[in-house]
Amino acid sequence: MLKFRKMPGYDCRLVIFKASTSQKTGIAFFHPIFEPMLRKGLLLCFLICQIAWLPAQVSPETLTEARAIVEKFMTDNHIPGASVTVTVRGAVVWSEGFGYADLENQVPVVPNRTLFRIGSVSKPITAAALGLLYDQGKINLDVPIQTYVPDFPVKKYPITLRQLAGHIAGIRHYRDNEMLSSAYYPTVKSGLAIFAQDTLLFQPGTKYSYSSYAWNLISAAIEQASGEDFLSYVQHHVFDYLGMTNTYADQNREIIPNRARFYQTDAKGKAYNALYVDNSYKWAGGGFISTTEDLARFANAHLGSWLLSDTTRHIWMTSQHTTDGKATNYGIGWVTNDDSHGHHWVGHSGGSVGGITQLVTFPEQGVTIAMLTNVDPVRYGDTHLRIAHLFFPKQE
Repeated sequence: MLKFRKMPGYDCRLVIFKASTSQKTGIAFFHPIFEPMLRKGLLLCFLICQIAWLPAQVSPETLTEARAIVEKFMTDNHIPGASVTVTVRGAVVWSEGFGYADLENQVPVVPNRTLFRIGSVSKPITAAALGLLYDQGKINLDVPIQTYVPDFPVKKYPITLRQLAGHIAGIRHYRDNEMLSSAYYPTVKSGLAIFAQDTLLFQPGTKYSYSSYAWNLISAAIEQASGEDFLSYVQHHVFDYLGMTNTYADQNREIIPNRARFYQTDAKGKAYNALYVDNSYKWAGGGFISTTEDLARFANAHLGSWLLSDTTRHIWMTSQHTTDGKATNYGIGWVTNDDSHGHHWVGHSGGSVGGITQLVTFPEQGVTIAMLTNVDPVRYGDTHLRIAHLFFPKQE
């Protein structure tokens, strides 16, 4: 399967190809004159594919240091299983599983197969679906939400998709034990009932207040604008398009191969089976499961205009501001910030019952790291950033 993309600013094309006999996806650049030959499936395509799949070289010392960081991180946090994938300029340079996906059956973690709960890293995925509709002119970020979800109660102040996506709309976050919900919600709209009648926390735009429920409302707008069920739209237009073959909604009732067991730890660090929860009330804000390799692929699709247009990607990854001019360090589904060394990054963290996630990409260095664990609580600190720095180009 071949997909062709024009590279903005370059007299070349990008080809994305997938072998029918494997899950591998490769990329290569070529001059436009070769496109007819590639489309006809000539040998040139096969040769490019073989070259594109060659792994980038990383020194043994770098891998040893990276593994040591992960192993200490796991020991310090009493983590049963973890997965790490690092890419440089879109190529996987390190991908490794640590510990167990299932303690009882001693099933090891495999980075391209083991499925972890990704928590709020679901938000950038939902943002991608929103961005596709925005590129098509089917979404206006600045009209009242009732334009797309007419049944949602009108509040004291109008709220917009842009405000919802940037956590400045005043929609509340979880209360009490809502994150431990075990109730099944058959539709996106049925899940809105949890918070729909609540008053806003503040006048939209005046403050930043993180809200996963805001993304539930965004997913309802996506359904209206696309004319498709939210999960189906994301599957067809994001996962299938990018070759994310190991990313799913965390459906409790379905048998999903390679789904990890989920754990929590007590005050002494002893692991126990996580409480039963049903994430059907929050697919858009925290309900997907995935692998580190799929998440890295997703993030890398945002290093260029391979999924969203340059204009949309810039809006999505640029900090919004409150009405007093203060930056929120959050765009539309993406955190945007600088590390302690001044390197700019975009990404998202995710907290779930039985899983904590980090996904970060450094656009200038072209380095992406995805880390997943099957336990909570976990304190990452700057662990993922320190690992990413090991793979920066030497001049950095």
